[in-house]
Amino acid sequence: MVHYMPMSAKISVSDAKGQLTELIRRAEAGEDIILTRHGHEIIRLTPIRSARQPGTRRRRLEEISAIAAAKASPGPDAARSQDFLYGDEGLPK
Repeated sequence: MVHYMPMSAKISVSDAKGQLTELIRRAEAGEDIILTRHGHEIIRLTPIRSARQPGTRRRRLEEISAIAAAKASPGPDAARSQDFLYGDEGLPK
């Protein structure tokens, strides 16, 4: 049994089996589709929103990298950070 509400629908898993293609189309169009089992909500169908313009994702990653690089502070080189624990021969002091 399908219960229709404006922009939202709850449908049992057993009913959804026969109309999955239609439910996917409705979810892609923005309708909130919730599947239920024994009256309990178990899953929501939502479309994956991807970058619509070529290069959008790359530009965003470059922006994030630039922000991270600006926040990074120089520290001791990892290869040398523990040198004070070892003698000239490379053995622990």
